[in-house]
Amino acid sequence: MAAEDVVRSREVSAMIKQGFIPSQALSFSPSRATASASSLARGAFYSPSSSPSKTLSSPSPPHFSSSETAQQVLTRPTLFDMMSQEQHRLESSNALKSRLSKILSNAPFVNNIVANSVDCDGDLRFGSGDVRLTVVSRDGFRVSMDVHRRVLSEKSRYFAEKLRRDGGISHSVDIEISECDDLEAYVETVVLMYSEDLKKRLIGEGVDKVLGLLKVSSAIMFDIGISACLEYLEAVPWSNDEEERVISHLRQLQLHDSAAEVLQRVSAEPSTSSGADDILLRLLSGVLQAKDDKARREMKSIISRLLREEASDCIRGLDVSRDSLYHLCHRCLSSLILCLSEAAGPDENRRDRGTLMAEIAREADNMHWIVEILIDKSMGDEFVKLWADQKELAILHSKIPTVYRHEISRITAQLCVAMGKGLILVPKDTRLSLLSTWLEALYEDFGWMRRASRSMDKKLLEDGLGQTILTLPLPQQQAIFLNWFDRYLNKGDDCPDIQKAFEIWWRRAFIRQHGPELNNSHLQIAVCGYPN
Repeated sequence: MAAEDVVRSREVSAMIKQGFIPSQALSFSPSRATASASSLARGAFYSPSSSPSKTLSSPSPPHFSSSETAQQVLTRPTLFDMMSQEQHRLESSNALKSRLSKILSNAPFVNNIVANSVDCDGDLRFGSGDVRLTVVSRDGFRVSMDVHRRVLSEKSRYFAEKLRRDGGISHSVDIEISECDDLEAYVETVVLMYSEDLKKRLIGEGVDKVLGLLKVSSAIMFDIGISACLEYLEAVPWSNDEEERVISHLRQLQLHDSAAEVLQRVSAEPSTSSGADDILLRLLSGVLQAKDDKARREMKSIISRLLREEASDCIRGLDVSRDSLYHLCHRCLSSLILCLSEAAGPDENRRDRGTLMAEIAREADNMHWIVEILIDKSMGDEFVKLWADQKELAILHSKIPTVYRHEISRITAQLCVAMGKGLILVPKDTRLSLLSTWLEALYEDFGWMRRASRSMDKKLLEDGLGQTILTLPLPQQQAIFLNWFDRYLNKGDDCPDIQKAFEIWWRRAFIRQHGPELNNSHLQIAVCGYPN
């Protein structure tokens, strides 16, 4: 066992010494190791400050700083980590060099003799013009291009001014652009200055690449390049992510009138946006009158989702007014009354049963959808009173078979859920009126709703109904809960289960005496003895 421990100890020691395992006993000086890595990087990027003779520094003597914790020591980068990072930098550098060589290989200012050469300073050099233009990236990568004074002066107002101020009448001028964010875009923009048909050159390019070219063109005041990039962006489709980047770039560049045409696809004049209510009213009406059920369901889902997104973003977009929504509610109510009147009428005047059932269900579903939009927009208070006042509709509802009518009770259930959650706030008289008109119908239809309506959440309905009843004055709660008690004992699962709300009412009425002025002598419970 001792021999095996010795072998394992040697293996671990070897891995620690090779830098693959960090150790408290062996560490490298971060500053010296980083400096060595940077030296290698500069050499790979043809930096003039690099030297072939420089190699990695030797490890510093082992040390353990008193201010360092054991965790900090264990998370120090190992030699393997630093080698991996350096390898990644070298691969990125080589890939960039390859792309630049491809861009510049056919540039008009490059000839076969000097193409892709490295000068005595270590710069990557292209071209044979009379102006040495050197572009340096933030990480030190340098590219030199010998371009022509005439082209720079004619195409770029920035270079024209710089050559006039710095170059004078000299035949050889050196210009250096430092701290370049996008070296590749800068080089390609210079190449584009030599192109006679920029629009053709941009065909097939990606949106992100053209945005990079636009940024450089704007910086050097290359007006033809700016126009070509904007024409491209105006014509091509954008993905959702690209749209956000296009808008962001154009706002940052502050091109103002030049970019207005590009942004027309995402912005409208005030005169156009003012008709948003009419547009949405037309869309909603179209869905309500749709003939294809599948398309109707799909468009309902899309419009509902878009309206919710608009509300969550807290922006004023394609919105619809309260008046327009209630206009649609009254239209649906009129259709429901006509359908139920026909269903309650003589058989000889009645259409096919299946057709009539489908139409009633469709109109009830239309109403349910509009009410859902009203609730989402906090406009449902007026509808509670409107629905509570539908005495004629409630009477017709009671005269026709449940199979025809149960979808209508989903509207009552929807309102109870919203009031139970506090999403609709109406006076107690309105709440009581709603239950007086529609609660019996809800009880009668509950069994059919539970079995036939896949979209109904039974527990949600029961909780909402119970909470709504509990908002009423105590005597009215008593009347409703005692009526429910008898019905539940006879119907069971075909009656809403509001036992939790019943218990709360019981405690309020007979256990918790809130305030000395509360007199519950008028609340009575009849207890019946059942034979064994």
